[in-house]
Amino acid sequence: MASNGTMNSQVCQVCGDNVGVDANGEPFVACHDCGFPVCRPCQQYERDEASQCCLHCKAPYRRYEGGPADEVEENGDPNFEKVEATDYEGEGYRVDSFNDSEINNVETKDGNSKGVAWKERVESWKSKKSKKKTAASKTVNPGVEGIPEQTRDPEAEEAMMAEAGQPLSCIIPIPRTKLQPYRMVVIMRLIVLGLFFSYRVQNPVESAFGLWMTSVICEIWFALSWILDQFPKWNPINRETFTDRLSLRYERPGEPCELAAVDFFVSTVDPLKEPPLVTANTVLSILAVDYPVEKVSCYVSDDGAAMLTFETMSETAEFARKWVPFCKNFNIEPRAPEFYFSLKVDYLKDKVQPNFVKERRAMKREYEEYKVRINALVAKAQKTPDEGWIMQDGTAWPGNNTRDHPGMIQVFLGHTGAHDVEGNELPRLVYVSREKRPGYQHHKKAGAMNALVRVSAVLTNAPYLLNLDCDHYVNNSKAVREAMRFMMDPEVGRNVCYVQFPQRFDGIDRSDRYANRNTVFFDINMKGLDGIQGPVYVGTGCCFNRQALYGYGPPAAARPKASRGCLPSLCCCCCCCPKSKTIDPKKSAPQEDLNAAIFNLQEMQSYDDYERQLLVSQRSFEKSFGQSSVFIASTLMDNGGVPESTNPASLIKEAIHVISCGYEEKTEWGKEVGWIYGSVTEDILTGFKMHCRGWRSIYCMPKRPAFKGSAPINLSDRLHQVLRWALGSIEILFSRHCPLWYGFGAGRLKWLERLAYTNTIVYPLTSLPLIAYCTLPAICLLTGEFIIPTLSNLASIYFMLLFISIIVTGVLELRWSGVSIEEWWRNEQFWVIGGVSAHFFAVFQGLLKVLAGIDTNFTVTAKASDDNEFGELYAFKWTTLLIPPTTLLVINLVGIVAGFSDALNNGYQSWGPLFGKLFFSVWVILHLYPFLKGLMGRQNRTPTIVVLWSILLASIFSLLWVKIDPFLGPAETPTLQKCMAIDC
Repeated sequence: MASNGTMNSQVCQVCGDNVGVDANGEPFVACHDCGFPVCRPCQQYERDEASQCCLHCKAPYRRYEGGPADEVEENGDPNFEKVEATDYEGEGYRVDSFNDSEINNVETKDGNSKGVAWKERVESWKSKKSKKKTAASKTVNPGVEGIPEQTRDPEAEEAMMAEAGQPLSCIIPIPRTKLQPYRMVVIMRLIVLGLFFSYRVQNPVESAFGLWMTSVICEIWFALSWILDQFPKWNPINRETFTDRLSLRYERPGEPCELAAVDFFVSTVDPLKEPPLVTANTVLSILAVDYPVEKVSCYVSDDGAAMLTFETMSETAEFARKWVPFCKNFNIEPRAPEFYFSLKVDYLKDKVQPNFVKERRAMKREYEEYKVRINALVAKAQKTPDEGWIMQDGTAWPGNNTRDHPGMIQVFLGHTGAHDVEGNELPRLVYVSREKRPGYQHHKKAGAMNALVRVSAVLTNAPYLLNLDCDHYVNNSKAVREAMRFMMDPEVGRNVCYVQFPQRFDGIDRSDRYANRNTVFFDINMKGLDGIQGPVYVGTGCCFNRQALYGYGPPAAARPKASRGCLPSLCCCCCCCPKSKTIDPKKSAPQEDLNAAIFNLQEMQSYDDYERQLLVSQRSFEKSFGQSSVFIASTLMDNGGVPESTNPASLIKEAIHVISCGYEEKTEWGKEVGWIYGSVTEDILTGFKMHCRGWRSIYCMPKRPAFKGSAPINLSDRLHQVLRWALGSIEILFSRHCPLWYGFGAGRLKWLERLAYTNTIVYPLTSLPLIAYCTLPAICLLTGEFIIPTLSNLASIYFMLLFISIIVTGVLELRWSGVSIEEWWRNEQFWVIGGVSAHFFAVFQGLLKVLAGIDTNFTVTAKASDDNEFGELYAFKWTTLLIPPTTLLVINLVGIVAGFSDALNNGYQSWGPLFGKLFFSVWVILHLYPFLKGLMGRQNRTPTIVVLWSILLASIFSLLWVKIDPFLGPAETPTLQKCMAIDC
């Protein structure tokens, strides 16, 4: 118990005056349950005019007549009135976070006379209360600094512990009123498709059998593609996270913070295509996240070994000393300076600090000066000196030869000695450029990410990893906490391999002409996958469980422990072994079937130190993880961390060793461990392997987008991006990891999840029937034939039901997902544009790579860095990807002209069949309309040469078609064959 002097010096947490003493000279205690420091006038006011409850623990106040001797218990006074506790958040308090169910009705007794002094005191208290809102709102919340340890109420602590023990997240199913009609329509559409194909197959078009057969094959493929895309969306879900429970459980005051550490990965290659200022903003947003600084480390992978990136990180580390405290002091969102200062909103909203405007102006000046320094570095790097780059100390830059240079690591900010301008510690910032030598396969981004995994394991070894592309900044400073609400939940997180956030983008025009937002995929497909086994990994904005990347299986997928007579195997799918023989975990798993993990984490947790040392001594880990004892030791630390006795200098030396180009030789890196090699879309392959091992993933969609990125800035870059994705899918399709035949042995991949992965790797093949189907309308208009025979009444009903089911399915899908019809239509348009261009090229490039070994390089998409909004969005850049859709546009336009010419030439009877043909041709043109606008270039100004050629071609084809007149009946054909003269 504190002394009287200490109690007398206590300050009222409401009005700011001294608490004082009671009538007996003892320190005044307003609430005997928690001892919250409140003076008598404030306590009296609460009893008579407000909630009658303690502002801290919400326990009912007891009545005082003269002192503790006259205290009257609530249940003993018959004059108390029943009053319910109220929420005073509007008055500046927050008491709603407590458990109201534990608070009984409070009995109070009024009638106390109030003198003039009391009235003056109340008025003074009311005038001061507005100034104390911030302090009061902080002190009434549980677990806030400033409340003495000895005044905490055990019952309130127990209530908070009960609240902290609740789940950190929950699943919110889609309402049945929205989901059930959707499922019924999907089933009805399947039935209609069966009736439709029955009619199509039984009624061939004899006069155009080739066209009819082509159309039927294309339609069957489209139906199969729809099934692959539709059924993984059978059970979509939403999720909700609870903000306060994570802090109540892992950030209790007076105790060490138990939140897990997180290592951020940022990857970049070419600073001239990926602007350094964009990468710097991403790093700054990471360093300023709302998370304990000792738990955050940022690793920047420079796979181009560019001195420009190195110097940019040096400047960024200095600017972070000013930017990070500014963000945290004023709760800035977003915390990437370029995007914060460009916001066209009221930046004074919710900012009550009087010095905010002054600090903001000063920080904006600092950022402008920082941009000038970065831009000067970029201008300097435009031309490489003949002798190569020279560092400030006069030595040559080790990365002058980007294909032959040593590994480089530079720790710019660390947990010791790196402080901001206010003296607070800053998160760790590490620059990494892995070693590259001729003759070694470096595996592009996947290899760079695996190098970061090893470096981070040696230096910090956080149990969770969060990777971002260089152009994806942290838009929500609490994004890490959102991920930890799943990862650190004992019930949910034990089987979660990663938490995937949706991708959101800046720099997109309102109409989203090229479907850069990809809303249908992120808001519909990914929600559906979350209801099965989890979303696919999309390459960025993903928080990983480090143990899952190491190839461990989830605890729930564990097999029975081996007999004590032999060394417990680390392999999930090991067979029974003789007691006298030690089993190598690598040899106990079938190499052709990676359904299970390499190692079983749950079994390892039961080993004693001797058994673990025995495993390491047998070099079983070295065969998988490489020749680094420090790294291998880190893989055995379930909760991460680096031993305190470790010498930092030796860690840097070991980190250089694990990023050497020969480190992965004869190991399982890229095969079973880390990011998986074999495809340019290493993200899909990596997530697929984890799901095959029995892990599940989580889809997290906070109200404020967690991360935002820069979208491709023009049509050509967008198509090259889609080409890269499609090429990676083709590579997986023809590899041993194809979902059609991989991972059946253990049965840990759910069937609907397998359908989803199958759809992600076969969709480029749809380009072949899509191009054929988009060409058919023009051929029908030019030849006068049609793919559909004369419609009967029954056939008309089938066609109407099919179109109605397609429309209703789309409408109901939009209803439960919340996606707008405009976004859905843009997605449909770009599905056709990408299908007839990028996907078509990806099929042939993939076949060349798989069958002939001819590798093709993809183009790094440029990022928006122009100050003019949408300045280069409509810039025209010619590429071979534009040829197929341009050809389809031309032939369909020519076909329409030819069709109208034929109808005008042959009279009224030809107009009926014409409309059926025109319907399909117009369908093609409407889907290619954004592509047509893209050809027009900036500000919708069509190049003159395109206009002249379009008019010339249309005129020539129209005149020739009218003159040749191919739509002649069979009786007239012999006359044409006999007459050979030009003026016949």
